[in-house]
Amino acid sequence: MGTTRRQTQTKRDVIIEVWESLDCESVGADELKEIQRVTREKFGAGAVESPAAIARALSDEGAVLRHPEVLECDARWREQNSGEAIFTEALNFGDLAESLESIQKLERWRSKLSFDSDEPGLRRLRAAVRKIREDCLLVARSEIVDESKRVVAAEIAQWLGIWLKQPEIFPDWIDLRKRSSDFVKRFGAVFS
Repeated sequence: MGTTRRQTQTKRDVIIEVWESLDCESVGADELKEIQRVTREKFGAGAVESPAAIARALSDEGAVLRHPEVLECDARWREQNSGEAIFTEALNFGDLAESLESIQKLERWRSKLSFDSDEPGLRRLRAAVRKIREDCLLVARSEIVDESKRVVAAEIAQWLGIWLKQPEIFPDWIDLRKRSSDFVKRFGAVFS
């Protein structure tokens, strides 16, 4: 009766294993990206370390770092993963048509993050959407904002609320909403 030995790898083990398999004289951006790719495959997107953290671990193991590349790679990675700003910069909730386009972008991001099993990214996305929804609700309740803008803001807040609760049903829900007599009465045939 043989025993099976289960070997559990830590992220650090994977980082070092990938570095050793690359058999490179020094470590720069390409090597760090490859290590991130393998880490993502093994542990999920939320487990990916920053290039600087990977470089520190490799340096502790004796790797020679190409410091300017490491710093530039880390700065780019941090910029791309800087939280809510990633999600809000390309969104516009000024009117209903722009809002619908923005929610469609949100859904593409959500789908990608879900596919990548990126739970921290999904949390950041939901937090950004909750903030946008809160801003819309503030406009909707404001007594100094024009009535038509308040009505639009309330509608957008409702859309975002539905998307936050059940994003999978949003496309069907919005199709029904746009055809409802209440919507047509308030906004007319905004969408053709």
